[in-house]
Amino acid sequence: MITSRQNPSIKKYLKLKQKKYRDLENQFLVYGHHLVEIALKRGNVEQIITSDENASGLLVSSEIMDEFSQTETTLDILAVCNKTENIIKSDKILILDDIQDPDNAGALIRSASAFGFRHIIFSNRSADFYNEKTIRASKGAIFDVYHERVQLPNKIKELKEEGYTIVGASAHGDIQVETRPKKLALVLGNEGAGISKEITRLLDIETTIEVENVESLNVSVAGAILMYEWRK
Repeated sequence: MITSRQNPSIKKYLKLKQKKYRDLENQFLVYGHHLVEIALKRGNVEQIITSDENASGLLVSSEIMDEFSQTETTLDILAVCNKTENIIKSDKILILDDIQDPDNAGALIRSASAFGFRHIIFSNRSADFYNEKTIRASKGAIFDVYHERVQLPNKIKELKEEGYTIVGASAHGDIQVETRPKKLALVLGNEGAGISKEITRLLDIETTIEVENVESLNVSVAGAILMYEWRK
């Protein structure tokens, strides 16, 4: 059992709580039996770390597990996973224009996977795909989608050339999209500011969801509704 925080492997893996080291090492952490099991099935796991003496993996003390914890509740197992580029071609793409809340990003990843939007494009200022909150909110869906982080304007222009219709979700849109275009890219904007002006100018359609008694919906809820409507 490893009890020292100065253990070289523990020191290395603890750094993965920070984005800059996740990017440097091309690795990330997932917590809890459910996510570890999914990661094992996908072949992403480099090392399992656990304080459960009956589990397989690198056995550490409960104090070390506390060091790894990023929530109020410390779990007894985590996995160090390798980032992999699982390129998926899809006629349905989800674009996140500065979605900054990792819980929203994770929920959208889960909905995207469920409704066939398995290619997700992040703007450079969107939440980190491998943030612990993003992973937890995705319920493991991060392992089933392809994502890339890009300069959105240039990427959207490329998608237009490839025949995608660019649809933006807005609280003030006035077009109801009754049928899904053959190749669709759905743009969701920042939680407070919405879709940026630069991206709005590139939209083919600006649509909305009719609501009562409230001005707008949470972006993860709105995104799930639209992806469900256009899942086929």
